[in-house]
Amino acid sequence: MRVVDLGLISYADAEKIQKETLAEVVEGAEETLFLLEHPPVITLGRNGGRENLHVSDEFLQQQNIELAQSSRGGNITCHFPGQLVAYPIFRVAKKPGGMRGLFHDLEEVVIQTCSHYGLQTTRQEDRPGVWIENRKICSIGIAMRKWTSYHGLAFNVLNDVDLFSLITLCGLADAEPTSLEKELGRNDIDMQEVKHVLTEAFRTVFADPTLAQG
Repeated sequence: MRVVDLGLISYADAEKIQKETLAEVVEGAEETLFLLEHPPVITLGRNGGRENLHVSDEFLQQQNIELAQSSRGGNITCHFPGQLVAYPIFRVAKKPGGMRGLFHDLEEVVIQTCSHYGLQTTRQEDRPGVWIENRKICSIGIAMRKWTSYHGLAFNVLNDVDLFSLITLCGLADAEPTSLEKELGRNDIDMQEVKHVLTEAFRTVFADPTLAQG
């Protein structure tokens, strides 16, 4: 697995890079994990989500917040600096459990990362992502082409999750956004360290998926 840190990059530019890499992985190139942050952007999934946007397009433009239609599954979500995004370009057909197994393993990566920091998180049935009660710390949305994945997970790391106030998170009225720093009561978590911990969790889970069956 090749790991590429794209830093802070626009949603459109990251999607372009994903699709270029996707074509290469489909043809047999090494699977790739992209780590990055996005400038403020609200994205709509294939299942819609505009009905869960609480402000006008004009307001978003005034605040320099992008609104983007995404090819991933799921509903509405948002990305911003301080949220760690991971886009795995992986051949799903070769992994146990197919698409459902991929979601499970991506959740496991974040669960293990949070555990490294002493934070206990869980899954919720029929609600993809990672949770602490009704507080969502990570959203997952996947797209597929020729049984190869792109898009991925968005893990809230730093304290500022205010952008979520402009939407109903994932269309779930009872869901509240949270972050690693908020849950731990800290404001000093290093994003580069989190990237390292998350990468090691990816290597562990995807090298031996039986570790993610719990």
